[in-house]
Amino acid sequence: MSIRLKSMANLAAALLMAVVPANAAAETTHIFWKDLRPAAQAPAESAGLPMIAAKMPDHGETLSVNLQDKTVQLAGYALPVDRDGDLVYQFLLVPWTGACSHMPTPPPNQIVLVTPAQPYRMSEAYQPVSVTGALKPDMEKSQLFILDGVSIIQSGYTVRKANVVSVDNVPDTVTLPVNSPWTFLNKKKN
Repeated sequence: MSIRLKSMANLAAALLMAVVPANAAAETTHIFWKDLRPAAQAPAESAGLPMIAAKMPDHGETLSVNLQDKTVQLAGYALPVDRDGDLVYQFLLVPWTGACSHMPTPPPNQIVLVTPAQPYRMSEAYQPVSVTGALKPDMEKSQLFILDGVSIIQSGYTVRKANVVSVDNVPDTVTLPVNSPWTFLNKKKN
């Protein structure tokens, strides 16, 4: 083996060894929706929110900061915010289908604003997806265009440059009782 080839092989081995520990440190933590709520609802000012929020009762504005900047994986339902046809450039990840448009809006600490690393091809709203990326507590407002107008939705977390994959189901999906006048359509006749 020539000296130049040995040097290149040694350099490649050194680079590979340098990369392995860096990837090991960036472990992915699988989380559930309950993990986005602090165990004990801490005062709003400890989450870095404006002082005005500290004077108001907590309506989900208190965020879990123990997950800040950790690489997490969370499954939920994608509601497009910025799209072009079936390509989605930004979406809200929510814990139940119909959230924000047909059903009550979850509190901010149960909504994640996701920006995929590459546009995500979505066939339908509320498609179940799994998102992997660095979670950042960050109160953001998004304009959501729905059938009966525009809604402003506040999210408590962001994940930018996220890896997004379609999933068959969301393991900790929230099922809400629905008080709809249309429930009779789902009842079977005897």
